[in-house]
Amino acid sequence: MFGFFPILFALFLGLSLAYLLLKFFNKKKYENLPHGNMGWPIFGETLEFLKPHSSNSMGSFLQERCFRYGKVFKSHLFGAPTIVSCDLELNMFILQNEGKLFETSYPKPIHGILGKYSLLLVSGDLHKKLRNIVVSFSSSSKSTPEFLHWVEKLSISTMDSWKNRREVSFFKEAKTFTMSIMVKHLLSIKPEEPLAAEILHDFETYMKGFVSLPLYIPGTAYTKAVKARERLSSTVKEIIEKRERGNAGVANEGEDFLDVILSKQKLSDEEMVSIVLDILLGGYETTSTLMALIVYFLGHSPNSFQTLKEEHQAIAENKNEDEALNWEDYKKMQFTYHVIWEAMRCGNVVKFVHRKALQDVKFKGIVIPSGWKVLPMFTAAHFDLSIHDKPLDFNPWRWIHDKEMGKKVTPFGGGPRLCPGAELAKVVIAVFLHHLVLNYSWKTKAEDIPLALPYVEFRRGLSMEILPTNYERINVKRRRSP
Repeated sequence: MFGFFPILFALFLGLSLAYLLLKFFNKKKYENLPHGNMGWPIFGETLEFLKPHSSNSMGSFLQERCFRYGKVFKSHLFGAPTIVSCDLELNMFILQNEGKLFETSYPKPIHGILGKYSLLLVSGDLHKKLRNIVVSFSSSSKSTPEFLHWVEKLSISTMDSWKNRREVSFFKEAKTFTMSIMVKHLLSIKPEEPLAAEILHDFETYMKGFVSLPLYIPGTAYTKAVKARERLSSTVKEIIEKRERGNAGVANEGEDFLDVILSKQKLSDEEMVSIVLDILLGGYETTSTLMALIVYFLGHSPNSFQTLKEEHQAIAENKNEDEALNWEDYKKMQFTYHVIWEAMRCGNVVKFVHRKALQDVKFKGIVIPSGWKVLPMFTAAHFDLSIHDKPLDFNPWRWIHDKEMGKKVTPFGGGPRLCPGAELAKVVIAVFLHHLVLNYSWKTKAEDIPLALPYVEFRRGLSMEILPTNYERINVKRRRSP
């Protein structure tokens, strides 16, 4: 037993020496590397980098290093030497040179959760093929009367469920809402079906594995996430098989997205499963998180809430009693659009992305060595004082006064990997907000802030007190049968 400790010490000493030698030779070879600290042997600065902080801030890790080293610095993160970019220009350069100078490079444990055909992981022609399918789904869905009607119907149903309540856990409500929309539109599964609840539960488990320690041991969050992904894959495969056999037992009212890819796309079952899970992941996690952030910021910005409400009152007053929202109504929601974008800038649903340099890259006097990990930090650019006036303030009007704002934020990424479902998400959120601001006002708990883990979570699930506003009059006017 006692002989084990000298061996462990020798192993640690050997790894530390190897690390220091690697650090020395890297420094000798690349004299113009950015400044920075490589942290502890093996672990680097990863634990400090992942330390939770308010998502509407840079966090202490970035603040301290930007102050000490500048907007671009070196570190050792996720097991690799890393260049961290808090510079908007460099971030855009990295994103726009996908497949040329840089490639996607997520940590290996993430592969076990996402699957090898996930859009986040694949590259080249396969990425282009799968992404085009998702873009086609998003583009063809967002403006159809059927899709808009379903989103509106579910929004009204959600408002109805709050009728006799004075407090709701909004983040949970938003997740249920977005998952119900996606499983209905993708797979024709209705919200009241038990399978919808099973999928929602598995997705919640699935998400928790993204930032857990990658230990494949029974009971860990990572293991549970991998198992949840396997169950989700199995569920989608079963639906695909039933569709292919023409099984009448599958609920399918009209053509859904799965029908489209089954009839028109030459894809393997694994590719189809991965596309469906990617769309569910984006439509569920990203959209619900953005909805929660909007509600959080509006709860702390009475002027923004009032202006948004007035915009939607004007739209409602120009509609007949039984007339549904349509694409023309959506295009009138200009302030809503600014609220959504400002919430993305302030709340940072996606804090950063993982890339790797394919060759030595020179940028403004610094070098990014071949094989090094590169992290474009969207959060830092969104709170850059040299780019945004009072960047920590939630101010949707900045999008009206500054016509260049769209070039100053990267909430959906950029380049070939620009989020393919971004426009669809904005339509869903806009329709939901229409009914929310017409029916309710709310107040959130002071301590219930959005946390970057690095995915966004709320301490108490965004618990909020709600107050109906002309509830009966508006809902009677706007209620429609399916």
